[in-house]
Amino acid sequence: MIAKNLRITGKVQGVFYRAWFMEQAHALGLDGWVRNRADGSVEAVVRGAPEMIEAIVARAHAGPPAARVTDVAVTDDESGDVVQGFEKRPTV
Repeated sequence: MIAKNLRITGKVQGVFYRAWFMEQAHALGLDGWVRNRADGSVEAVVRGAPEMIEAIVARAHAGPPAARVTDVAVTDDESGDVVQGFEKRPTV
């Protein structure tokens, strides 16, 4: 199991990106969370098998139909924040 932090930029708010991301994470069996950020980006933390993390990162680059993703920055998550399942968090 590994954990990654994703910061997705582009036209990713107001296009159901978070709901879409949650569906993708559930389908891949990942734990974690997703939220909007005040700067217009979307942030997510995902935990799971390395191949499932690779799959969500690839999907994050495409996003839902109305999104226009310009970048997905991926870093190791060292927060220690353990979540069972996947949740949507408030905007920060």
